[in-house]
Amino acid sequence: MKLAISSAILNDLQQLAREMAPEEACGLLFGNNGTVLSAKTTKNVAGNRLHHFEIDPVDLIAAERAMRDHGPEIIGYFHSHPSGEVVPSKTDAAMAAPDGRIWLIINGHDAAAWQSVENGQIYSRFDPITLDCQSTKGQTADN
Repeated sequence: MKLAISSAILNDLQQLAREMAPEEACGLLFGNNGTVLSAKTTKNVAGNRLHHFEIDPVDLIAAERAMRDHGPEIIGYFHSHPSGEVVPSKTDAAMAAPDGRIWLIINGHDAAAWQSVENGQIYSRFDPITLDCQSTKGQTADN
């Protein structure tokens, strides 16, 4: 599997990760057929935002409802590891449902994409996927 994302969207998300550090940034990825068309930053409501993230349930429920009403499709999530590698943590694995959605992990400079699956290669939850960063004019993340 491959995840395509525009360089503009990825650059916006990396900038967000740098601005939010040392706290983790997070949000939703929208698109289809393995292509990110937009991203929405959400509030991180985790108790310890320095080491964990939790997407604000209000934003997640609103996006799920919009998707059911023919709005943009949620294809996954993004979050940052401000002082770490762009690989899923044990906590990420414990929080992830094996629903096939994408987890884009950024750290302000690097990025990697993972698919949340049953019996994945990483912590039995995530399989690595190819990240294809495309140069696309005019696309930005919805912050």
